[in-house]
Amino acid sequence: MVNRMLDRRIKLRHIEAFAAIARGGSLKAACAELNLTQPALSKTLRELEEVLEVRLMERDRGGARLTPEGRVFLEYAAMSLAALRRGVDGVGALRTGGSQRLRVGTLPSVAARLMPATIARFQPMAPDVLLTLRDGPHGQLLQELRDGGLDLVIGRQGPPATMQGVSFTQLYVEHVVCVVRPGHPLLGRPLTAGMLEGWPVIYPPTRAAIRPLVDRWLIEQGAGPFASRVESVSGAFGRNLASESDWVWIISEGVVARDLSEGRLMRLGLDMSLTAGPVGLMARPDEASSRARQLFERAVLLAAREVAA
Repeated sequence: MVNRMLDRRIKLRHIEAFAAIARGGSLKAACAELNLTQPALSKTLRELEEVLEVRLMERDRGGARLTPEGRVFLEYAAMSLAALRRGVDGVGALRTGGSQRLRVGTLPSVAARLMPATIARFQPMAPDVLLTLRDGPHGQLLQELRDGGLDLVIGRQGPPATMQGVSFTQLYVEHVVCVVRPGHPLLGRPLTAGMLEGWPVIYPPTRAAIRPLVDRWLIEQGAGPFASRVESVSGAFGRNLASESDWVWIISEGVVARDLSEGRLMRLGLDMSLTAGPVGLMARPDEASSRARQLFERAVLLAAREVAA
């Protein structure tokens, strides 16, 4: 059996560039992330493909798509980057007296509803751990998790295609809600989804985890797409617009849980049971759990019990 040695022409910059393009879906997005020009990034990718003697990506005006060979290479490239980052973090921890670092990605509904109670429990358990929280769209956070840029992601479970290579531990079930300001004309009356079509709507964007659920709910209700809408899951934007106008906001319940309990926003009387979905912890299944991660998971579970109750 031939033992093929790793070609020494493959450098870290090749791996990072390839992973960034796969993560962003285009050279333009990867250039912004890596602060490189497009010619420089294209040259780096071409060098990697020449060393491997295979095409890793198909590139056109619509972006960059992985070839079958590219998907295989990405899996192992991502694991290599993750291992290298853990090594760098380990050296940094020794240099700073043993402090650990934990990087957690959170979807907006989790950041608003679950994280404050989680942090209140976690900090006394692990005062020496430096915790970094990042929020963002579902697909981006999961790709960063696979690449090793995040240790955990907490949020809604996505479609099966987006969950490949990720373990999921359910914490609770969450619904999508339609909310409006107090005194809105739609309050206090029986409603169907079709009755929202004459109102401006804040709708989840394509990359949001709740978007397929909301689309399915509308189809089941026999309602068409809303002509007057803006797509966003920003809590600050939606909260300000919905509370100061007649816009209807379609959003995960966790984002507006406090607004609902304190009466700043009101829930419309719509049957949205079809939008229920599990919220949970996502991790790389092949990675050993650190002490910091174990303590954080314990804090999350305690906080999630309160949410579920």
